[in-house]
Amino acid sequence: MGIRMIVKEPDEVLHKRAKEVTKITPNVQKLMADMAETMYDAEGVGLAAPQVGILKRIIVIDVGDENGLISMINPEIVEKSGEQFGIEGCLSIPGLNGDVRRAMTVTVKGLNRDGEEFTVTGSELLARAFQHEIDHLDGILFTDVAEKVYEPARESAAKE
Repeated sequence: MGIRMIVKEPDEVLHKRAKEVTKITPNVQKLMADMAETMYDAEGVGLAAPQVGILKRIIVIDVGDENGLISMINPEIVEKSGEQFGIEGCLSIPGLNGDVRRAMTVTVKGLNRDGEEFTVTGSELLARAFQHEIDHLDGILFTDVAEKVYEPARESAAKE
């Protein structure tokens, strides 16, 4: 395993549609492990393969709930319901946050590292993370869908 460099905006790879994974090879499995390690090292809750410069439909998410680490190949949202509105940030766009409207609950279907299909239903933060990371696979950044984009207040300023 290894920590990979996170690609930053305005890198073109972040604006391209990732390709479907047609064969799960040891390289794909290593990429998934590296992505998880990179996400944890950066203290993020999700990472998509384009964020490490690879145009493949792979995401990793860990929002600290009972699901733990979710690694998914070719993820696809098959059901959405409700609505939430909240703050998002992105490891590829440091220093900016945005107010983004997303579905409250999503069901996502994809493949695990062994090529077996599975589904996960998540609400609130997990649903937001799935939608954010799957957007990355389509070349969409949170700044493209945010109703407002801004620099977050510094902690010291927030305490005043």
